[in-house]
Amino acid sequence: MGAHQPGIMAEIAEAPEAVRRQSQHLMAPLQILVERCRRTPPRVVVTCARGSSAHAATFGKHLIERHLGIPVAPAAPNIVSVYRQPLCLNDQLFLAISQSGRSDDLIEFTTMARAEGALTACIVNDLNSPLADVSEIVLPMNAGPELSIAATKSFVATLAALLRLTALWADDDALSRALERLPDRLIAASKIDWGSALGVLSQASSLVTIGRGPTLAIAREAALKLKEVCDLQAEPFSSAEFQHGPMALVTAHYPVLLFMSTDEAGESLRNLAADLRQKRAVLLMPDMQRDHPDADAACLIQSFYGFAVRLAERRGVGHEHPRHLQKVTRTR
Repeated sequence: MGAHQPGIMAEIAEAPEAVRRQSQHLMAPLQILVERCRRTPPRVVVTCARGSSAHAATFGKHLIERHLGIPVAPAAPNIVSVYRQPLCLNDQLFLAISQSGRSDDLIEFTTMARAEGALTACIVNDLNSPLADVSEIVLPMNAGPELSIAATKSFVATLAALLRLTALWADDDALSRALERLPDRLIAASKIDWGSALGVLSQASSLVTIGRGPTLAIAREAALKLKEVCDLQAEPFSSAEFQHGPMALVTAHYPVLLFMSTDEAGESLRNLAADLRQKRAVLLMPDMQRDHPDADAACLIQSFYGFAVRLAERRGVGHEHPRHLQKVTRTR
């Protein structure tokens, strides 16, 4: 797995310990945030993020809507940074997510949200970033330095932070106990054998990734990593949305990477899997031991990251320096 290129693989391997130590720094601000939300319950949560952090926000949307029944809406940052239109966010929760905390549109949107009376919080890795400065409550993902361009351990750490927020806010003992087991499960997930997927995707020109419920965010993140790390076109869908048109892509031997949910959403994924087999698609489904459905999703992406690096090496792609990309992307 490329001891000569330790960067991204070393960071992937650090994710379980980052999650293990996270609560030392995260629980105090989380308690403040949850107390504020209980005192003045928001009717909506607005998230704001880009790239991998936007996929983490999708995961947060599932968690908050599923366990708390509060609608979650992703912000369009250019409404503020380009069109200069403030939004009515008084007494609502605004949650920005960013590894670097340096994207101008996120900073501007957070500043607007706070001025409009929202409770503003951010999940961020750099506590000295401008995003942290303009947010009322700062939730440290505590991933440690991440130098590789492709985000890996910071994404896993963000999922863990969102799991902790949900467990505390919903007073969910089962989820809290699953979080205690999560670091060791992430270690085990790193060792999962992806079998024939390496050979299949090393020759592929495109594929789709599919999830639903807690794994929709995982499918989206996996598709991004296939593009930026493996130079492989991948498009993500929910299992339901895939049947509204994109199913026409499927031909014999077309690769489909399906991330199985281990909760109620799994039934639709199993039905789709059976249909895809009948259509002679090449169905790739990583298998892992079940625990808590939401924590299982975090383990799926941890397993995938190591596979993505091995796939990039098989395809002859320089995964440490993706073409046209840099670590901190600043957009407006």
